[in-house]
Amino acid sequence: MHPAFSVIFLTTLIGVGQGVFLALFTGQSYSALELLPIQDSMRFYGNGAIIALVFLIGGLVASFFHLGRPERAWRAATQWRTSWLSREVIALPILMFFVFVYGAMQRFGWDQTLFTNTAGVTLQLSLVVATLGMLATFALFICTGMIYACLKFLQEWYTPLTVINYTLLGTASGFVLVTAFASYSAPELMRFYGIWSTIIIVGAFFTRAASLFRNNRIKAKSTLQTALGVRHNKIQQKSMGFMGGSVNTRDFFHHASLMFMKRMKWIFLVLVFPVPIILLWLGMSNNSTSILLAAFIVQYLGLIAERWFFFAQANHPQNLYYQTI
Repeated sequence: MHPAFSVIFLTTLIGVGQGVFLALFTGQSYSALELLPIQDSMRFYGNGAIIALVFLIGGLVASFFHLGRPERAWRAATQWRTSWLSREVIALPILMFFVFVYGAMQRFGWDQTLFTNTAGVTLQLSLVVATLGMLATFALFICTGMIYACLKFLQEWYTPLTVINYTLLGTASGFVLVTAFASYSAPELMRFYGIWSTIIIVGAFFTRAASLFRNNRIKAKSTLQTALGVRHNKIQQKSMGFMGGSVNTRDFFHHASLMFMKRMKWIFLVLVFPVPIILLWLGMSNNSTSILLAAFIVQYLGLIAERWFFFAQANHPQNLYYQTI
């Protein structure tokens, strides 16, 4: 498939926003159970929610560049009964609403303690809102991943690993960013987020490697014979069937060389997984916000390459017919 950069930025940006919010929810949950020190609501959770919201809005803006008629974007939500894309269009603003409410409660001191038990465990209203946001976050991950995982004719995408990888990679990028943010605004939480970031990155590496291993061994169900409806054993295509290019030759194939594809694969494997882990632990050892921020930047650049490779690797069956260009 031909990777559209608007979709690449959409999926990576909202993935960061979702990961940041999950990190905030995780930190507050641990604090509520007295497993972590309680943080300043406005400085850490409030500003963290703003960061998450900025990335979610950035992804939403990026999505408009993929629309032929942006003024009709609202129609994308009308087919929610059958379309995962429509469900994503609905899930994204719902998540943004919960992140906004959560951030406002933390920033303006609107949070309230609902109850405290004898062990000292507290339940705050903001944590209830965060729980709803957490559910919306995972719903959005599922919707985004299923847009591609539900397509049976694109065998590289038609696997549960697609949804799992979207979830883990997005969560990892958000946790890495919050590690850098915590080193500045809540240093006592830096190692907590750094350790969790490492665990999630390692998990994402194994699931992404599993998808690469699987895709390299796919046996195509479509052949020249099935594509054309001709059973003859020897078929040769001499031309693409018309004088100029078309949507078939532009949008369903990346037109990159095999060498370029191999380079992109190794680029994202290095930038998304080992380099961020090295920078994370180097930054935590030196208590350096700049090194931790570099870990996020490097990983995000790697995620752009990963998402490009994800789209380009999918081989649409129609390319059997339009292989001669």
